[in-house]
Amino acid sequence: MAVYTLEEKDGFSVLGIGMELKSDYTDYAGMNKEKENFWRTVEQEGRLDALKAVAANDYIFAVNELVNRKRMYYAGVMTEASVPEEHRVIHFPKGQYLVIKGEGKTADELSSMLTGIAFGQVLPEADNFAYVGGPNATVEMGQRDGLVYGEMWIPVVKK
Repeated sequence: MAVYTLEEKDGFSVLGIGMELKSDYTDYAGMNKEKENFWRTVEQEGRLDALKAVAANDYIFAVNELVNRKRMYYAGVMTEASVPEEHRVIHFPKGQYLVIKGEGKTADELSSMLTGIAFGQVLPEADNFAYVGGPNATVEMGQRDGLVYGEMWIPVVKK
């Protein structure tokens, strides 16, 4: 099984700019392409920079959330501020989180790898905890030695 930790986290909020994922939930290649295109657009239009300008720290969040039966995906930051464009405040509950650390050549590679480990290995094999929904996020924390490093945060409950 992949290396992971269970950590207690205080509740927190992420301000995000989002889109609905249209690919089937089992079409990982399709979803990854949608996410890559979304990030490219958000960066090129300067919307990510607008979020970074009001961020409480340097973390960049890639959030997955089910809203009214729609699979939503957000680029976001931790902040108490707001931005003039369309955005959503995503609340993460206080509680236990599955945390998986990793690094990749790009933020997209990091996110894809951590998501694959979490949902393809750790959660299916977990005996003492389960993901029961709610937002989950890949957190890009910085760069070192030419690689992007970060973590996947998924709220879980004891089985």
